[in-house]
Amino acid sequence: MKNSKKMKTILAALAIGVISMVAINGCKAPESIAAKSGAQLWAENCNRCHNAPDPHTFSDDQWDVAAEHMRQKALLTDTEITKIRDFLKSAN
Repeated sequence: MKNSKKMKTILAALAIGVISMVAINGCKAPESIAAKSGAQLWAENCNRCHNAPDPHTFSDDQWDVAAEHMRQKALLTDTEITKIRDFLKSAN
């Protein structure tokens, strides 16, 4: 019984530590991403899996929908998708 309680305490402490690290480190964009423009990120990320459409192809609202879909599908960070979305909308 003592070992079970001790294990639960250790696991809870580890979970809190991991969540804290993710929360702290997850908010800061890596320098490699922060230094790149939206156009660079668009070219690198969107062309990995398909031919990226011309920025003039969609309206701002359509780019919002596409960007959110691709953020999840391509596992892009908030910084990456914000820069890419701003670049694509700048064409309109």
